Order: sequence, then structure tokens, then C-alpha cells
Amino acid sequence: MEDDDRPRPKGDAASKLAAEDLGPYSQDELDERIALLEAEIARVESHRLKAAAHRDAADALFGRKD
Repeated sequence: MEDDDRPRPKGDAASKLAAEDLGPYSQDELDERIALLEAEIARVESHRLKAAAHRDAADALFGRKD
């Protein structure tokens, strides 16, 4: 498994969220949005840790390619 160093497409979900105007949102809507984003961050971090553990196991078994 090789790391993909290529840049993400500019139209990805995170870029679209970052460009969105937050002016029309109420305080409650912003709080809900923050909660959803925090849950997504936790999900991505969990996946990253699992991927790192998988990579470490493969490196231990097969040796690290440099």
C-alpha cells in the first residue's frame, strides 16, 4: 500500500465546507454543525489510527520499504 501524495481535488467536501458562508446560520444551527464536525473529526482520527496500526503490522511482517 503506497501513500497517496497527490493533492486532493479542490471540489472535495472539506473545501466546500470551508468556503460556505456561515452568516445565515443561527446559533443553534452553528452548535449542531460544530457537533457534527467534531464527530466527523473523531471518525477520521479513528480511521487514521487503524490505518497506521495496519501499516505498522505490515512493516513488522514484511519490513519497511524505503
